[in-house]
Order: sequence, then C-alpha cells, then structure tokens
Amino acid sequence: MRRTVAALFLFGISFGYLEAAVVSYLRDLYDPIRREFHPERPKGELFPLITAGQLRDSGAGNTRRLFTELGREGSTLVMLAAIGLAVSRRPHQWVAASLIAFGVWDISFYAFLRLLIDWPSSLFTWDILFLLPVPWVGPVIAPILVSLSMIGCGLAILSRPISLRVIHWLAILAGGLVVVVAFCWDFRNTSAGGLPNPFNWPLFAAGELIGLTGFGAAALKRPSLGPRATAVPPPAR
Repeated sequence: MRRTVAALFLFGISFGYLEAAVVSYLRDLYDPIRREFHPERPKGELFPLITAGQLRDSGAGNTRRLFTELGREGSTLVMLAAIGLAVSRRPHQWVAASLIAFGVWDISFYAFLRLLIDWPSSLFTWDILFLLPVPWVGPVIAPILVSLSMIGCGLAILSRPISLRVIHWLAILAGGLVVVVAFCWDFRNTSAGGLPNPFNWPLFAAGELIGLTGFGAAALKRPSLGPRATAVPPPAR
C-alpha cells in the first residue's frame, strides 16, 4: 500500500505542476483579451469571463484554442483515471486510487500556481474549475475541501476492507452531484459575462455532508459479503 500511495502522490504532485504551467501560459494568452473588454478589472482577475461572442470577435485562433482547452480538460480526467487503473487490481481500488490522484493533483495545482504566478491571493479567490459541460466556478477553498475529502476516502478504502452497499453508493453519488450543482449554480450569469454571485455554501455543504455520511456509514460497519454488498480488500503488500 505504501508504494501505491507514494506513486499516486508523486503522480498527482508532478501532474499538478504540469497543469499549473499550462494555466500560466493560458493566462498570458487570455489576459490581454480580458483587459480589452474589461479594462477596469485588475490584472490577473478571471471574472467577468470572456463570453463566446467576445472570443469569436477576438479572432478565430482563440475559438480554436477554446476547443483545445476543452479537450485538455477531458484528457486530464482520463489520465487521472488511468493512473488509478494502473496501480489497482479491483474496481473499488481503482476508484480509490483515482480519487487520491485527483485530490493530490488539484491541491498541488493551486500550490504551484501560487509559486509560479502568485495566484490565488487567498483561499477565497474565485476560480474557473472546469468548463465541461458548463463553467464550474467557486472560491478556491471549495475544490480544495472536496480534494481533501477524496484523498481521505481513497486512503481509507486502500487501508482496510470497506463494505459499500447500494445505499452507500447512492449517498456518495448524490452528494457528489449536489456539489457539482453548487459549482454550476451560477453558470448562466458567469457564462454571460457577469460577476459571480455569492457562492452557494449551503448547497455545497449539503453535498459534502451527504457524500461523507454515506461513505462514513460504510466505513464504520464491519465488511459483509452479502449479495448486496461488496467488500473492498486492501491491496497486496
């Protein structure tokens, strides 16, 4: 297990640097466009977002880069799932390993951005988290909290057998969906070039609570190999 976790952390940290480097280049490309349409906003400020119309008006190359960026985001998720698959033997271990890699990658990404371009200025600075299928936005601390939850749950699954019943999976998936909705709550406004409205912390907290409660209920029970449960054994040492 130690070797597996070490590999996941090394991958997540190095991938976090790679992602931060790419974003630092993208900032140099898109900041001049943002200042053209919003000269009153401070340099490095991500909001208001550049709208699709403004991007088209700024040149065809920028529209092509947007589709390239969407492909990069999708590839990022595939790579994180792939490293989880590479170090696991069973489906639940795959999920756990992917969660750990994702969480370490996300936290490392913000840490390296701070080192490379001195951003974000605080944990409550707003960021564009994803663009698929609509913009996800929120203060930096929100995805970091999600990442910490993912790392903790992933480590728990790899460290000892955990029996996840259907009800546990439903709670975990429902909680994750509610968190995603919280990030996308204001997408119509931000996509149209508006400044973000206050983050929906109650909805985000509800999603975290639902998901962690579902996982915690499974983690606190002794493993059962009944027809409706799956025991998650620890990896071979």
